[in-house]
Amino acid sequence: MLLTVVVFILILSILVLVHEAGHFFVAKFFKIKVEEFGFGLPPRVFGKKFGETLYSLNWLPIGGFVKLYGEDEAGSGSVSLKPQKLSTKDIHRAYFSRPKWQKALVIVAGVVMNFVLAVVIISFLFSVVGVSEPTNKVFVAQIVKGAPADKAGLRVGDLIEEVGGKQIKTTQEVLLSARNNLGKDVSIKVKTKQGTEEVLKLAPRKIYPANQGPMGIAIEQELTIKKYPWYQAPFVGTKEALKETWMIASGLGTLLGQLVTKGVVPSDVAGPVGIAQLTGRVVDIGPFAVLSFISLLSLNLALVNILPIPALDGGRLLFIAIEAITRKKVNPAIEGYAHTIGMIVLLGLIALITLHDLIRIFTGQPIIPK
Repeated sequence: MLLTVVVFILILSILVLVHEAGHFFVAKFFKIKVEEFGFGLPPRVFGKKFGETLYSLNWLPIGGFVKLYGEDEAGSGSVSLKPQKLSTKDIHRAYFSRPKWQKALVIVAGVVMNFVLAVVIISFLFSVVGVSEPTNKVFVAQIVKGAPADKAGLRVGDLIEEVGGKQIKTTQEVLLSARNNLGKDVSIKVKTKQGTEEVLKLAPRKIYPANQGPMGIAIEQELTIKKYPWYQAPFVGTKEALKETWMIASGLGTLLGQLVTKGVVPSDVAGPVGIAQLTGRVVDIGPFAVLSFISLLSLNLALVNILPIPALDGGRLLFIAIEAITRKKVNPAIEGYAHTIGMIVLLGLIALITLHDLIRIFTGQPIIPK
């Protein structure tokens, strides 16, 4: 239990620090003054100043922030009708005084850093551990007793090489051949576990139980572990990260759709409590599983943050885009109120998902539905 808590806090710290480091270093690159680098959300536990920047630890460990000099004047989410007085000496270092493209790059840097972290981890795993890839071999995984396959002499583990004289490379080819020969004798060439080849005859059934199929077998594609060299892994890792990001986006769309139309949280959605519970499972599996989990969470964080919702990075980009299109500065107070409301809505959503997690735990439901 203690190990799970430590790993969970460590994972959260890595994700937040990497994200906020993106904002921090790009702001420093453009010589924008960084007033505070905070881990967690206020109220503050303690802070220490190094140079011109205060580094703080805050009570709510569900995020982090980088406070930029002059950010209130650009709408930071801290609502104030009396903007802070800026020093004339440092006015050129204020965030609000910078070109829109610089402000946009500072904002998007956090999302980019989370995506890059995921790509680095996935590339490392693809290079060191490898990834399962299907081969062109199909084997018998299960046989129903008394079914045509059983009567013909097929055995679990047999590789199916040909059906009706046609070479087999995928499970779909076997299923298609069975459907095309219902009620007819068809030859099946297999290689046994002992390495011998046999040709068997069977007739796929026209009428059969829905969970058995015409031949009464379960088939699977044989898998192999492929490791990529270091110079290929980043390209394959980027492709895989994009693929996973699309899957996360689809799941997020389902979440929002069910919340709006049904007012319920999907059963496979987890909040902070659920993620902590999942952390315990991946810790039990091993360090490579933990790394894979970190990459998945990092992609989740990147995608959620880029959504055009006030209080998120995407919401700040939205206001910059509005100013660029209208060529008029958005009232900082209005933008500040929008970000504050957005934060309240997000915290409410987190609370709702957390309640869902707690109900699931107390009722004994699995975090990942079977």
